[in-house]
Amino acid sequence: MHKGAMRLIDAEAADALYAAMPPGQESSGGSVANSCAVAAALGAKVAYVGKVADDQLGTVFRHDIRAIGVHFPTAPLLDSAPTARCLILVTPDGQRTMNTFLGACVTLDAGDVDPRLVAASQVTYLEGYLFDPPAAQAAFYRAAEAAHAAGRQVALSLSDAFCVDRHREAFRKLVAGHVDILFANEVEITSLYEQNSFEAAAELARADVGLAVLTRSEAGSVILRGSETVAVEAVPTQVVDTTGAGDAYAAGFLAGLTGGKSLAACGRMGSIAAAEVISHYGARPEADLRKLVAAGLA
Repeated sequence: MHKGAMRLIDAEAADALYAAMPPGQESSGGSVANSCAVAAALGAKVAYVGKVADDQLGTVFRHDIRAIGVHFPTAPLLDSAPTARCLILVTPDGQRTMNTFLGACVTLDAGDVDPRLVAASQVTYLEGYLFDPPAAQAAFYRAAEAAHAAGRQVALSLSDAFCVDRHREAFRKLVAGHVDILFANEVEITSLYEQNSFEAAAELARADVGLAVLTRSEAGSVILRGSETVAVEAVPTQVVDTTGAGDAYAAGFLAGLTGGKSLAACGRMGSIAAAEVISHYGARPEADLRKLVAAGLA
């Protein structure tokens, strides 16, 4: 394992690693599923599309995401690979190292994308982690085409430098031609554009997309739109577990954006959400995010 990164593992490795791990916390997760949870906690109306199997983990996932108010219409797979899971090790400095078995989620394809659901959404948010299988890439393009046909926006999270390194050219094509809002951290954006300098990579992102939202951990975030640049400070917190920090930031930002907030307020909402999530174990909020955001924007 490489500390702080994500790697893909197969079912056998997932079982072996799980058996070797000490007692821990188990919860529903998934990158954009976590973003949906945070956005819903902020009062946004959210729908989620993703594949789970008809097994115990899939049943738990379906229950949990619906229980927090997220619309989840995708039917479970029958007689398939088991539901995906991510085995996460957190070191005392709060850094997370992820081992992901993709399982059933790789079967997501263009047929799972409902153009009516996409057209009803202000923003369709795509997860870079799922870009690996060709069928999922086709789903990305179908969703983007449906969104733009309805005059809606498409957002993409690059998710991890591991994903970018595997599919750099395909990501570049997707970003330049089909993405309106790009989320990435410093490592991901420099990898995408093969730049040593964050500033150089940020300028290339500015030219490619209408809105680039770039996070820099404790250094805060930078938001680029046209000639406008907005710097947002990180919200101080005790870091316990960095799992889901980017997911929470994106959710806070998108909740603000679809609610008509300024870019500075959107970035502040993202920072507040991220600070809450990294202050405890697990990638979903425990505190009342609406109260935190109201206080943070006052």
